[in-house]
Amino acid sequence: MATSAEAFVDALLTKEAAEQPSDTVKHADLVMELPEWFDEKKFNRGRSFYHDNCFALSSAMLMGLVAVFSIPSILRVLMGSRRSNSVYTAYKRYLSTLLHTITWFEHELKPGSLSWQSLYTVRSRHLRASMSSKLKGTGPVSQRDLALTLFGFVGFTTLKPDMYGVRQLQPGDWEAYNHVWKVIGHMIGLEDKYNICRDTYDETREVCRLLQERVFTPCLENVPEHFEHMARVMLDGLWSVNPTVDTEGFLYSCRVLADVPGYIYTEKDRVDLQARIKKQLNGKSLDTGVASTDLICPAAIEGLPKRPPRLLYYHDYDVIETVPEYKALSFRSKYKIFFYNIYMALYSSYLGRLYFNLNFKFSVYLMRYFPYLAFFRFGIKKSFVNIFEEDPSDNTQPKLNSEYYKEYQPEPWYKVAWSIIW
Repeated sequence: MATSAEAFVDALLTKEAAEQPSDTVKHADLVMELPEWFDEKKFNRGRSFYHDNCFALSSAMLMGLVAVFSIPSILRVLMGSRRSNSVYTAYKRYLSTLLHTITWFEHELKPGSLSWQSLYTVRSRHLRASMSSKLKGTGPVSQRDLALTLFGFVGFTTLKPDMYGVRQLQPGDWEAYNHVWKVIGHMIGLEDKYNICRDTYDETREVCRLLQERVFTPCLENVPEHFEHMARVMLDGLWSVNPTVDTEGFLYSCRVLADVPGYIYTEKDRVDLQARIKKQLNGKSLDTGVASTDLICPAAIEGLPKRPPRLLYYHDYDVIETVPEYKALSFRSKYKIFFYNIYMALYSSYLGRLYFNLNFKFSVYLMRYFPYLAFFRFGIKKSFVNIFEEDPSDNTQPKLNSEYYKEYQPEPWYKVAWSIIW
């Protein structure tokens, strides 16, 4: 008999959920109301938990956003909007997304508050994007799309909090944080029956595990066309407010988090992968390749391209340095991944959490009032973001994935040295 989490995921991945619009009213008739199960005390406690772990939780959201690009239906809507197809428009759109999210935790959720206005703005944009996408024949923003987008905000920290050094400081913190996102999901238009944040944290965690297994792992293994472009311009744009962002390193780390076969970083990952390859071989020679798709579930959603699977060879994973996917990274990317993991290890300590949280809050101040790196790339006036103004658009055509799979000449040593410092 299916568990409640399994039954929920089965319902979410149906054609009905994929075709049901996020909102069915006209923009002029849009009204937001708090759900009847809203618990203000629990909600505010969840906000406090975010502030206790703001650096790590926000970092995980950025990684989750990369994962969301692998969902074909969501990617089509994003490309069709033409508001994030270039580095500049992606910078404006996703910095706005980050600042919206932070606003939800900074202010109380009540009619007229900045948090309320922000959520109304986001929901209005989803409604307009859905109507525009439907007119273009690419389908609406669906209930399933909203639910899978919500995974991007909560999925990785729910499943792998230790990867980010996140700690529950008081009993019930995770339950409260789960309640916050359940409320936010409701406020942006998710029906309760499709809201991946369930009544309890344990059930939400199981839902996220099933969604990663059945959706995000296979989608990141076989990404839809234009994924590379949309993810890369987003990361390149956000480098303008966070110079620690490394595009190749983030794409690799996202696949590590999503358990895509062959993408590993720790010794435990390496040992576990070799054991899975050996089990799949079932007595065959260790020099025989194993299809990556044999180690994961088939994708439970439609729209992925038909490509031959990668072959994984047991001895390629004898040591981390011989892992094909890791070897393909530049020295800079390996260096950035190394220090990113150091930061997260330090974050699990009191002083580390205090330092990185303060650093993050100062960075948010710069994002809002003095995005100095963006000044040099886009100009002073064009660098500021007002979350209540519509994001700009342009006619940039996304490149095919194959354009990013070409071999490029190694960077000169001085550029590599500079990238390590900055």
